[in-house]
Amino acid sequence: MILLDTHAFIWFMFDDTQLLDPTLKRIKSEDKVYVSVASLWEIAIKQSLGKLNISNSITDIIDKCVEADISILPIEAKHMDYIKELPDIHRDPFDRLIISQAVTEGMTLVTKDAIIPKYNVAVIW
Repeated sequence: MILLDTHAFIWFMFDDTQLLDPTLKRIKSEDKVYVSVASLWEIAIKQSLGKLNISNSITDIIDKCVEADISILPIEAKHMDYIKELPDIHRDPFDRLIISQAVTEGMTLVTKDAIIPKYNVAVIW
């Protein structure tokens, strides 16, 4: 099971060349691929601030997830509780939540973020 970090999810869904071929192949070969609802929230916020040039609505993006067989991972209490256990390495609240979700769910996180591997979380890139 893999969990896509927000940028990896965007690059995968919109065929961005920044997603390296080995990573793309790994995503496509996985039985279960997830994206956090936190990533969808982050996308909506960045769209509203003009920091992300994706014209698709969140509803459209979710529809694309269904087509791509990507499951939406909800935020659960155990994810939020585990955030308190994380060392204060990364300041981004979305990344901290996604790290917590990956750890508590036993998932491998697909990310290019150089800070995330400093945590005790399995990472692919």
